[in-house]
Amino acid sequence: MVAASAVMENDNKMICKMGIVVDGRRRLSSGDEDKSAVMASYFGNVLSIPFGEKMIDELKEKPLSWVADAVHEYLEGAVTKEHFLASSTGAEIRSVKGGFGWGRPALGSFHFPWGGEAGYVMPMPSPARDGDWVVYMHLLKGQIEFIETEAAHVFRPVTSEYLNLIN
Repeated sequence: MVAASAVMENDNKMICKMGIVVDGRRRLSSGDEDKSAVMASYFGNVLSIPFGEKMIDELKEKPLSWVADAVHEYLEGAVTKEHFLASSTGAEIRSVKGGFGWGRPALGSFHFPWGGEAGYVMPMPSPARDGDWVVYMHLLKGQIEFIETEAAHVFRPVTSEYLNLIN
């Protein structure tokens, strides 16, 4: 959708970088319930953000399956336990015992202040319902307007009522 929002002729020759946030907590615990419980008591990020780039005209012209294959290709090395064990950059863990006292957060998010005209679309599984996703976007105004117009049937604003479904 972001690539499709490119309307000027020269925009099609520009590069679109696509990064995917990979949660390292699950990879480090390897399905072990004890390790998962320990990881749940940590506050901080255990993340990696592998990325790739494609020309905007390719993203507009090629089928979605081609884009998915490209994403799988650059994700391949970053979804392993070994990647997170070997990486000291992008992974930060802090222990918190007892929490902050106001209960479990309803929703967490990320912000990457990359500057310039770089933006991002961040999909995350919703904590409210199985199968729902929370997607937040840091994009140029024209890109947001395009997505709101073309995909209004897909996206709904996150409201406090929606977040209250979690508790």
